[in-house]
Amino acid sequence: MSRIIDLTFPIHEGMTTFPVHWHPMVEITQLGRHGIEDRETRKIVLGTHTGTHCDAPRHFVKDGQTIDQIPLDRFIGPAYVVDFSDSKPLQERTVADFEAKLGSRKPERIVMRFDWSDNWGKMAYYTSHPFISDEAAQWLADRGCRLLAMDTPMPDNPKNGRGTPNDSPVHKIMLGQGIILVEYLTNLRSLKRADIELIIAPLNIKEGDGSPCRCAAIERD
Repeated sequence: MSRIIDLTFPIHEGMTTFPVHWHPMVEITQLGRHGIEDRETRKIVLGTHTGTHCDAPRHFVKDGQTIDQIPLDRFIGPAYVVDFSDSKPLQERTVADFEAKLGSRKPERIVMRFDWSDNWGKMAYYTSHPFISDEAAQWLADRGCRLLAMDTPMPDNPKNGRGTPNDSPVHKIMLGQGIILVEYLTNLRSLKRADIELIIAPLNIKEGDGSPCRCAAIERD
């Protein structure tokens, strides 16, 4: 027996988006209508980092891989869930925290569970989330992590954003080494196991710096 758990926020008008001009608001306009055109179609306006999405290296690395260049086997396969749900707002998780959770394991795909998706729709979702240290980011890279997923909007300290002296160092460390970041997961509380099969399905956007994606976990007995 197996369970499939959807880890994706639905896309809709008025949904939470990062409040800066380089992340557009979602617009969904119905064009085709039953009884008039006799079919339904819609125009969708959204960004490459709207809702549950993944970052390709190009997001922060000028000549980095784009989403269409990343092999699909990077997105699909065994993953290990690290339970940081006891984290406090703005808490930094360190190398020691990962060592305590992972032990001798060296998974290629890691999912960080903070249960921070409970704050979806609040400004605190962006301003107060827990994060990982620069040293932890490099430690994960050195141990062979190739994909890091999370139910926060990013792995960086929210105080280290654009315009600060230390802008998004974790993004730069991990994307600079080809590690894919998957952000805005939800429903991680529904997982019953730490060992899962992870499915990340981004759109195949030519030269894309990232993509909205459908994400799911498979738990097997």
